[in-house]
Amino acid sequence: MDIIDTIKEQIQSNNILLYMKGSPNQPQCGFSAQTVQALMACGERFAYVDVLTNPDVRANLPKYANWPTFPQLWVGGELVGGCDIVTEMHTSGELQTLIKEAVAAQSAS
Repeated sequence: MDIIDTIKEQIQSNNILLYMKGSPNQPQCGFSAQTVQALMACGERFAYVDVLTNPDVRANLPKYANWPTFPQLWVGGELVGGCDIVTEMHTSGELQTLIKEAVAAQSAS
């Protein structure tokens, strides 16, 4: 399978997906750690891909997403953004709403 097909499949198969450096239990950069904290505060399960152990994803996702940096949060097949956007959304309450709506939509389907 082509790496772009793999990325598309990951995004389609996981309602809430975080591409990050490291894992939620052991983030390997501060931006990934901040993003994980904001996501965990929403209280819902999410999938992740460690781009440090997946160099093909790390090399190709920025081109596919048209977003140059990691972490990248995808919800419902759409790119939400990186650390700054996720942190701002968490502070404003928007992230909680987005995550809860995504979980509700997935449960309804």
